[in-house]
Amino acid sequence: MFWSLPEVRWAAGALALFVLGGLAQLSGAPSAVHWTLYLACYAVGGWEPAWAGLQALRQRTLDVDLLMIVAALGAAAIGQVFDGALLIVIFATSGALEAFATRRTEDAVRGLSDLAPEQATVLDADGAERLVAAADLAVGDRVLVRPGERVPADGRVVDGASEVDQASITGEPLPVDKHPGSEVFAGTGNGTGVLAVEVTRPARDTVVARIAAMVEEAGATKARTQLFVEKVEQRYSVGVVVATLAVFAIPLLAGDDLQRALLRAMTFMIVASPCAVVLATMPPLLSAIANAGRHGVLVRSAVVMERLGTASVVALDKTGTLTSGRPTVVAVRPMPGGPCTEDELLALAAAAEAPSEHPIGQAIVAAARDRGLALRPVGNFRARVGRGIVATVGERTVAVGSAAPLVTIEAGIAALVEEEQAAGRTTVVVRIDDRPAGVLAVADRVRPGAAAAVQALGSLTSAPPVLLTGDDQRAAAALAVSVGMSDVRARLLPEDKVGAVQDLQRNGHRVLLVGDGVNDAPALATADIGVAMGGIGSDLALSSADAVVVRDDLGTLPALVRLSRRARRLVVQNLVIAAGVIAVLVAWDLIGELPLPLGVAGHEGSTILVALNGLRLLRRAEWTSAG
Repeated sequence: MFWSLPEVRWAAGALALFVLGGLAQLSGAPSAVHWTLYLACYAVGGWEPAWAGLQALRQRTLDVDLLMIVAALGAAAIGQVFDGALLIVIFATSGALEAFATRRTEDAVRGLSDLAPEQATVLDADGAERLVAAADLAVGDRVLVRPGERVPADGRVVDGASEVDQASITGEPLPVDKHPGSEVFAGTGNGTGVLAVEVTRPARDTVVARIAAMVEEAGATKARTQLFVEKVEQRYSVGVVVATLAVFAIPLLAGDDLQRALLRAMTFMIVASPCAVVLATMPPLLSAIANAGRHGVLVRSAVVMERLGTASVVALDKTGTLTSGRPTVVAVRPMPGGPCTEDELLALAAAAEAPSEHPIGQAIVAAARDRGLALRPVGNFRARVGRGIVATVGERTVAVGSAAPLVTIEAGIAALVEEEQAAGRTTVVVRIDDRPAGVLAVADRVRPGAAAAVQALGSLTSAPPVLLTGDDQRAAAALAVSVGMSDVRARLLPEDKVGAVQDLQRNGHRVLLVGDGVNDAPALATADIGVAMGGIGSDLALSSADAVVVRDDLGTLPALVRLSRRARRLVVQNLVIAAGVIAVLVAWDLIGELPLPLGVAGHEGSTILVALNGLRLLRRAEWTSAG
């Protein structure tokens, strides 16, 4: 997709021609060679902004892109073709990156339609089945959802029982048991049972559809915040053009020589052009981006890198962000005086669960293998929808299932179940030969270093970090305690996360949100800075985010914020240098008579100085000191 964009191909062509021109110039080739290559760079990289600038002129507006084209042509007119080609390459590359980011987001939003099936099985009043387009479902229709299918619409279960994986909507790491009266969402995956669902929302109002709408709306809102910057750019452009015309016309009307007046005006445009200002801003930020990339964090643009250092509060998702996003057996609790030891309990449960495809069953099998336990052959495997499985292991009948229906009849095991559930863990009860043998506790394991990262992020901002999760309150509270967070907001649907972010923004905060799932995408797009976990993050979350933590290492986030703040300080230093040099050269040209070579030398000198100052952030030591 990257190379399919015309903006990318034009920028790549301009860069290649610029590099070839520079090599030709350094090698001492005839000037006609490098001039030809530089002018080709002008044509390849500059025709699009030039055309856009002319279209803007037809609407009586003037922008910085057109000013850059004029400045580049002015540079060529007085022999400084290298300067102009450099400006062309900078602007062409910026446009290509912007086009790529826009296309990625648009494709990801369109990809949301793949979550929900295109067709649904509708149950008529007489029980007959018929296939209809999911988009044509109406409120009140009854649909049949078979094992392994995706739910075609938001609705309420009216018959049947199953477990549904709704991580894409709520972020819950484990499938949720569904029974008559339970709410289900379009795009979520049905487990092993059969469900009859009554549609409660039309297709355009499903949670998935609202996620797409919220992402697009948030992107448009962010775009509108750039209008102030555009106004400043337009005023600067108009000011430089008017000033250049005045510098040319006034001396000419006063009797000055035409060539001398033109030379003064071109010198003015060169020294007043924002080349040094552009380089004052870009090298520190681009160097910081490159440094972050070497350490596993992809930052989408210089604007994002600059904005990262302004965050005043950090909000984090739970599942897949602070945790690994995969269920893990965290405790094996045999019944005191029961029929087996801890290892025997886990080995029997894992053997019984070996044929199961349920995430909890797979977690139990993985735990047994991690301990090096041998799994015995299993027979007579039966899955009981909503209750678990039963199988024969050797000569024993082993049942592994939900604790809820067992606690009421197995009082002896209730204490173990209650202890684990109080810690925010999912519990399953193991019965051997119809006798309770013990409890297995399953949880989403906290990422290594999560607590240290949360503490470091809190020390960098003016408010403590906030936990935003679709998981239940008890699991969220247990996780918050383990990582040192006190502000916990649980049971949040995607629109609720957006509301939480907007509430923080209304309170004056610049919000840095960290998430990974489809359900996080609208909030990532709404936040001032969105950071996605790249290892297991959804396509939409990755496209909605401003930065991506490729290796899912939370410890990189504090270092990233510190690096951004260091880059911002260098930008300020560079702007002072660049603005000071421009002011001196412009005043010299207006008040006295600035020789063109000296003007170019001063302009180029300041450009090189600020560029080298910004490149300091490429050093690996900068990331270490930032961390």
